[in-house]
Amino acid sequence: MKLHRFTFNDFSENTYILSDDTGECAIIDPGCSNDIERKQLDSYISDQGLKPTILINTHGHIDHIYGLNHVHEKYGLDLHIHEGEKVVIDMAPQIGQMYGIPFEPVDVPMHHIDETMKVSFGHTELEIYFTPGHSPASVCFFYRESKQLIAGDVLFQGSIGRTDLPGGDYDTLIGSIVDNLFPLGDEVIVYPGHGPETTIGAERASNPFLSGMK
Repeated sequence: MKLHRFTFNDFSENTYILSDDTGECAIIDPGCSNDIERKQLDSYISDQGLKPTILINTHGHIDHIYGLNHVHEKYGLDLHIHEGEKVVIDMAPQIGQMYGIPFEPVDVPMHHIDETMKVSFGHTELEIYFTPGHSPASVCFFYRESKQLIAGDVLFQGSIGRTDLPGGDYDTLIGSIVDNLFPLGDEVIVYPGHGPETTIGAERASNPFLSGMK
């Protein structure tokens, strides 16, 4: 599986495109917020000869959903997201007003996913892990063969997702990390929603928010 990361919008959000040797790809958390960023996304897909076949989101915060309408219109893809995140997406225009940022309401059909399911493109299958706490129903996507985890805003290099937003809860987030992500193994590479990649082992050892956690 090939992974490509873009960093988009004023929040420096990481958007990911995953692809395999079939040429099919998944678009994860499209945060492209303007014409320049949308062109960057489209140019990569075109230049690589990729065929987007699934659109998935870890959660529904505004910085991760700017590009949903564009991806739907450009590639004809509906959104796959946990049903508990719909309320977060619906709040996005109001959140945009609070930040003084224009935001067009999301008008994309949604299909609900959860931890009992898997999502796939080409020959690649991603496991789903339910990891609430930063948002009400955030999920992570795990490719077991190469031990790669798309973690959204659950776990960062040296930090964790903020929990002071609606639907956030600190204890729930810590539980999600310790109970659902730590067992995946220290060698797992974590690709977060902001900032550089890290590993489960590095965060278990040195993340100040996870000190003493097993």
